[in-house]
Amino acid sequence: MYYKPYMRKLYTNLNKHKSTLLSALGVCLIGSVITVYSLNNTNKNIQASLKPVETLGAFPIIEPTLKYGFVADTLQFIEGEIKSGMFFSQLLQQHKVSYPIIEKVATNSKPVFDIRNLRAGKTYTIVTRDSTKGADYMVYEPNVYEYIVFDLKDSLNARKVEREVNIEVKTSAGVVESSMWNAMVDNGMSFNLAARLEDALQWSIDFHHIQKKDKFKLVYDEKYIEGEQVGVGDLHAAYFQNNGEDFYAFYYKSEDGKHEGYYDENGRPMNKGFLRSPVKYSRISSRYNLRRFHPVLRRVKAHLGTDYAAPYGTPILSVGNGVVERIGYTRGNGRFIKVKHDDTYQTQYLHMQKFAKGMAKGTQVKQGQVIGYVGSTGLATGPHVCFRFWKNGKQVNHMALKFPPANPLPDSELEGFQCARDGYLGQFEGVPFPKLIEPKPEEEVEVTPAVAETTKKTKAETVNP
Repeated sequence: MYYKPYMRKLYTNLNKHKSTLLSALGVCLIGSVITVYSLNNTNKNIQASLKPVETLGAFPIIEPTLKYGFVADTLQFIEGEIKSGMFFSQLLQQHKVSYPIIEKVATNSKPVFDIRNLRAGKTYTIVTRDSTKGADYMVYEPNVYEYIVFDLKDSLNARKVEREVNIEVKTSAGVVESSMWNAMVDNGMSFNLAARLEDALQWSIDFHHIQKKDKFKLVYDEKYIEGEQVGVGDLHAAYFQNNGEDFYAFYYKSEDGKHEGYYDENGRPMNKGFLRSPVKYSRISSRYNLRRFHPVLRRVKAHLGTDYAAPYGTPILSVGNGVVERIGYTRGNGRFIKVKHDDTYQTQYLHMQKFAKGMAKGTQVKQGQVIGYVGSTGLATGPHVCFRFWKNGKQVNHMALKFPPANPLPDSELEGFQCARDGYLGQFEGVPFPKLIEPKPEEEVEVTPAVAETTKKTKAETVNP
């Protein structure tokens, strides 16, 4: 046959190069094995970086990593901080966003977020598929509870996303060693919780007279976002021992909503008509004193009020419901407001920096409402509010007054209240007070006769050198 010579020649060549061909075939087989192993190993590494949440047959369904609602594995995230004086346009132009788009986004976003409210020191995040082609989104976090997403490619608008907040009920206790602030912080609580405590007991306790060894217990909500503590919520119950006297406050709300607020252990409302102080987080700098030496006039002049020192701009609160009877300015009082609560009681607030918006003669005010801000107008040496209290037309020392207790809850609500109260009391029992660290007494050193004689000689030489 015509092909036999060619087959014979091919066979001869194959025998001649047999060893070379076998070596090449071996290398190919080894390379294939390595490639398959490498692919399997890479696939395992990818799967290990993703979290399988369920399986479909023999195949796991992988949950992608999300950040601000975006699939983080497919995007780039560039974080930055807003500098003082930086504008929205400057920020985005740094990330290749054109001015016409910036202007359109700013206009469309107004119903959700006004870009003029961007604050220096806050962080922002640029989200992009390719940083060389510019930003696709910008994320701004005005607070820990929400963030704003600006779409810079498609819709050119903004959307607000509220983070999921988880609530945990906590119990804590503290003993005052130096101040309420230290008692809170030393026991892992925040100053905001101190404000909640003052709100609950402000009608019963003068928090300007907290004493060492006063103690308290609290039941309250703590807020968490993605496992991190972000703040405190409602205060459910409080116990405070002030100068050996016990005070309780339990929050209760009836099913019909007609009765709501803090009540004492007997079901009486904690609200006893007037707040004990018109300013929070302040100190008393001068008390009611009929023989006080006036620091400006430099003479003895009766001080018919109580001065509360606080920083400029601190809110001043109306201590009770009422109507603004007088508002204005005098040389001595500076800016002031006088509130009529009823035919028996009136209060006055002096030396204001400015009045709260809407304040005018005849304005109705509620207890705890901001009516002005601490200043030093008139005859004042520093920022404070002089608080004055009238009873039956005569100025009196409000700190010496005792107001009659408010009416208790109706009998129909007592059973529900007592059930809630007893539950909180049980929680209090499970919370021990922290122990005060008492300073150690100085150890007595035994003095031998020889040491005593040496000390005596040293003293004599000091007196008569």
